[in-house]
Amino acid sequence: MSATPSDVHTLTNARGSFARIATFGATLVELQVPDRDGRLGNVVLGLDDPGDYAGQNFFLGATCGRVGNRIRNARFTLDGRTYDLEANDPPHHLHGGSRGWHRARWTAEPVTTADGDAVALTLISPDGDGGYPGTVEARVIYTLTKYDALRVEMSATTDRPTPINMVHHSYFNLAATGTILDHALTIFGDAYTPGDPVVPTGTIEPVAGTPFDFGSPKRVLPDLDHNFVVRHATPGQVRAVARLHDSRSGRTMTVVSDQPGLQVYAGKFLDGSTSGGGRAHARNSGICLETQAFPNAINVPDWRDQVVLRPGETYRHSTIYTFTVGT
Repeated sequence: MSATPSDVHTLTNARGSFARIATFGATLVELQVPDRDGRLGNVVLGLDDPGDYAGQNFFLGATCGRVGNRIRNARFTLDGRTYDLEANDPPHHLHGGSRGWHRARWTAEPVTTADGDAVALTLISPDGDGGYPGTVEARVIYTLTKYDALRVEMSATTDRPTPINMVHHSYFNLAATGTILDHALTIFGDAYTPGDPVVPTGTIEPVAGTPFDFGSPKRVLPDLDHNFVVRHATPGQVRAVARLHDSRSGRTMTVVSDQPGLQVYAGKFLDGSTSGGGRAHARNSGICLETQAFPNAINVPDWRDQVVLRPGETYRHSTIYTFTVGT
């Protein structure tokens, strides 16, 4: 599937920063923000040709759905009925399947806001799409604020009960080059959901005394692919969930969200088969900080309310990536 120039919408602010969003996958393809010397750099991994996004399997910058992250054994039961999904991460289901929302053509329209330039993207996902029940109307609004913050607001409604966990999947690299292994990561959470090895078992364990304690800034671990339980998870209330800093550029990114979980994925499966802006996307060349409901929540009784959407309700998910510079 190819893309035309009209399929990409550019958001700008008075500081010179800009973001480019493609309708294919509601994808953030480029985000240019200044370093400590005022030089712009692209802090997300992207492809030069928007038409190439259909041929890659790394979910670069995409909006994943209906359910981001993994569902164990590609199966769930809701209201007494069992649904089988595509096992595109055998034996599990990942990010809505190989033809999930990251491969859909969304409809875009410019939006005027007091905070900055914005674009709204909408998608109608029919009943049975990807094996999921119900017709869902999904919406994503990207706003680039005057203060160099990228706000991503996701919402959805349904006509039948269905699981929803929309996930924004950008790979960030604040140096705009090299790997993220020298980045300093802070996570505002005291626990994580261990897996066997990847899909959470349904337990919550403290990070204290483990390699996953990022309560103070620490270098990114190359094999990170874990869901963290973020502090003070009050539905609908945003709070800081993570901070990433690169000493080379001076850039700091603070992540604020209203979601209970944060999947931290250090790009260990990137293999150099994709590239953009003159750099290959090699292992650890970007890090995903995916605000979300807990992985496999639909199959864990104590977590399932995080993801079940019913008629008359509205799923909402807000995340803000704020960029500042310092030492």
